[in-house]
Amino acid sequence: MPKYNEMKNWFIILLIAVSTTTIAQTDCNYTVENTEDGTELKTTGEQMMYEKVFGNSSQFIFFSLTNSGGTPLLNFQLLSKSKDFPQLYCLDKTSKIHLQLTNGKVVTLINALDNQCAGLVYDSMEKNNIRILSSTFLFTKGSLEELEKSTITFIRVKYTTETIDYPIRSELNSETMKKQYFPDKYFMNYLKCIQ
Repeated sequence: MPKYNEMKNWFIILLIAVSTTTIAQTDCNYTVENTEDGTELKTTGEQMMYEKVFGNSSQFIFFSLTNSGGTPLLNFQLLSKSKDFPQLYCLDKTSKIHLQLTNGKVVTLINALDNQCAGLVYDSMEKNNIRILSSTFLFTKGSLEELEKSTITFIRVKYTTETIDYPIRSELNSETMKKQYFPDKYFMNYLKCIQ
């Protein structure tokens, strides 16, 4: 009889472990594009990392990952909407993204593109002015290993004229997208998709 209880306990532990693993797994949905020089670009879908909605203004940060011929890249997009004119943000060669990890370490990513500023588009349906700033950032040595094993708490972006901190939540229920995101585990969940 003790063997039966022991087997039953092991079965329950195994069932819990399998359930947890299934829930924790993230689908690797990505697009593949071949460039003119023959390089293959494998890019994951965009994930919302930050959302701030206040009055008639809203701001969002989206991340996606690309593998460009074996080089991992972070695609960054800042989207601002407002009935007024959203603040203009720019990035240049000195721009960086700093990621504060829960283990106390800070990972730095370096802007890979030349100067760019957010473009302005008018949405006549919702009568909003929209600014979109996009860029690509390079991972520094050892940063991928750190990001694979720790969650993130803050994103600090060094723009051309100022540096802004964005607090990261473990769970983000987006008012705008009507979707749930887990930004603190973004790299833990998606880095495997481009390796």
